[in-house]
Amino acid sequence: QVQLLESGGGLVQAGGSLRLSCVASGRTFSYSAMGWFRQAPGNEREFVTCIDSSGDYTQYADSVKGRFTISRDNAKNTVYLQMNSLKPDDTAVYYCTTGGWGTGMGGWTYWGQGTQVAVSS
Repeated sequence: QVQLLESGGGLVQAGGSLRLSCVASGRTFSYSAMGWFRQAPGNEREFVTCIDSSGDYTQYADSVKGRFTISRDNAKNTVYLQMNSLKPDDTAVYYCTTGGWGTGMGGWTYWGQGTQVAVSS
């Protein structure tokens, strides 16, 4: 059974930074792509970014390009999301995912419980 545990969420002022972490277990992490999605109240879950198993290829939503960076440490079974220049529109629950690829939720199999990010203006 795959388990994903996110951490690092919180409340931050606009323009600030946060780093989210997601630790994976129960699967050969180093062979798996990882991704982050987010869901704001009243909205559908949307793609944020993903990274391939080696860390050589990444993909970002236009809304976060240049501000967010995904990375991974295969020795620690952990994927990170560094979020800079945060905006109130970034407020959402952020979900870690694995077992897939792409910008659609249906392309991924396993999901974490999510971590809340709130950005105040």
